[in-house]
Amino acid sequence: MELTQYVEALRGSLAAAGQAAADDVRSAAERLSYAVEPSLRLTLLEALGDAAAEITTQLDGIAVEVRLRGGDPEMVATETVPAPPHPPQPPTPPAPPAPPEDEGTSRVSLRLPETLKVRVEEAAAAEGMSVNAWLIRAVLQTLEPPRSSTRVTLGRNLSGWVR
Repeated sequence: MELTQYVEALRGSLAAAGQAAADDVRSAAERLSYAVEPSLRLTLLEALGDAAAEITTQLDGIAVEVRLRGGDPEMVATETVPAPPHPPQPPTPPAPPAPPEDEGTSRVSLRLPETLKVRVEEAAAAEGMSVNAWLIRAVLQTLEPPRSSTRVTLGRNLSGWVR
């Protein structure tokens, strides 16, 4: 958007207003029109920014911005992607498979700091599992190689890899 036409219109208005006055007033009006140009451009940019913000509030899923390119403003409308309320959680791995009937079990004494034990208990409870089943699954996930990786992209700015 070229602002020059608006600046020229203001200069014309000042010149027209000064035509009825004496020569020194006309000259002052002309000099004043050049002196206010930077302030006028800034004021027009602020008005465009306010208009873009107001338009954005009235459009669903569209954001309107004012960008300067080479000193000239341009209005840009972009589609907005609403952020998910919570980042998507990877699917919960299945419970560990039951060992074969002929396989025995071993008992392991595991010493955990109290704070870590509390976190393990909370995680297991959140998934409706016993602490033992939760720990077995965690060990299996660590020991088994990842099956595959999938590229995930959320919105326009967040991307990454998940197993």
